[in-house]
Amino acid sequence: MIDRPLIVNFAELFVHKIEGMKTYQEVIDYLYSQLPMFHRIGAAAYKDNLDNTIRLDEMYHFPHRSFKSIHVAGTNGKGSVSHMLASVLQEAGYKTGLYTSPHLKDFRERIRVNGEMIPEEAVVQFTESFLAKNEKQQMEPSFFELTVSMAFDYFRSQQVEVAVIEVGLGGRLDSTNIITPEVSVITNISFDHMALLGNTLPKIAAEKGGIIKPGFPVVIGESNIETKPVFEQMAGKAGSPIVFADQFYEATYGMLTPDGKQSLNIRSQEGVVYSDLRIDLLGIYQRLNVPTVLKTITILNEKGWNLTEDIIRKGLANTIYNTNLMGRWQIIGHNPLTICDTGHNPAGIQLVVEQINQTAWEKLHMVIGMVNDKDQKEVLSLLPTHATYYFTKANIPRATEPEELAAKAARFALKGNSYSSVRQALSEALANAGTNDLVFVGGSTFVVAEIL
Repeated sequence: MIDRPLIVNFAELFVHKIEGMKTYQEVIDYLYSQLPMFHRIGAAAYKDNLDNTIRLDEMYHFPHRSFKSIHVAGTNGKGSVSHMLASVLQEAGYKTGLYTSPHLKDFRERIRVNGEMIPEEAVVQFTESFLAKNEKQQMEPSFFELTVSMAFDYFRSQQVEVAVIEVGLGGRLDSTNIITPEVSVITNISFDHMALLGNTLPKIAAEKGGIIKPGFPVVIGESNIETKPVFEQMAGKAGSPIVFADQFYEATYGMLTPDGKQSLNIRSQEGVVYSDLRIDLLGIYQRLNVPTVLKTITILNEKGWNLTEDIIRKGLANTIYNTNLMGRWQIIGHNPLTICDTGHNPAGIQLVVEQINQTAWEKLHMVIGMVNDKDQKEVLSLLPTHATYYFTKANIPRATEPEELAAKAARFALKGNSYSSVRQALSEALANAGTNDLVFVGGSTFVVAEIL
């Protein structure tokens, strides 16, 4: 059992009359303010069981059983992998659902069918139906639990053929973990959410490995010496075929193309298997994610799916167009070059800094904000010292105050000023930056969300 602060009893809030909830904005205000929400209050919203999820599934007559699925977990890269897989499936002509979290601009980003967000009317109708159904049961679901149920119900109503489902946090106890997928995917394991998932890589791996289903294949993105035995043992116990993508494919060469894409050469033990494989996601860390996507597609094809090389190439080249993925080394301005990225844990920040160092600029400006429950010292120790910093905070309760963040950063020779809002910090950075400078915005998904 995980210790956490006590939270308000929400039972009475869930049984109020639905007549007053008529507009989409009123429904969103309800979901955000009256349901325990992890991104706002942190661990207090985390449930260490699937009881509510199972009850919601029963309430809506098991919608997840009406479509095939692919389940994607991992510390970093699971969002990118989910979007790339969905894009390939769309190019193949499959009606494809996509469930991801968190959202950046609009709640509806979490639930898509063939790249189109769930309509506002569907969000309202589901929420009102839940309130009506819940008058007798008086459940107290979290924001995430109810959102997952909404997604599954919507996918069924749209008669999707397959849904790519991204794990929210962990895996074993995540609300998405009631599905039995065609294949389970775990991108990688590194340190994040340690208070909930464990403080060692094997413990974190065991939590994420909880999505492995008996008899169904699992793809692991990276064969880490500490986590590989955990996954092998769990897959063996479940009788699930297991493969490690980085033992089959490697991105050995990459460059930016004139059409603004990233070109990769993918090698296997037999040599180059994909020459000039173009992806529209520009982060260099995508070179770690693409092998995972390719191996997952191989397994799907072995199960009878029709995902040809031409379809794969089109899907990867048009991921952003097909699925509207945002916040992954996204260019949001030029002169000065302005880039945002949602990387926020040590492993993610390390790759972001590597790409910053490979980018041409005269001076570097870093707009940075973080949340309280992250490994801030480790992240700050990785950030470049040769930059001007603009410390800020996203407008959520978990955000660290800019002055506090600046004081911590000073211990790592990171110098700059504090700003009360992300907009203010970015505005100041742009005002100070020269035409050939680089302005980077990140440190937290919620900082990126506010500037998008």
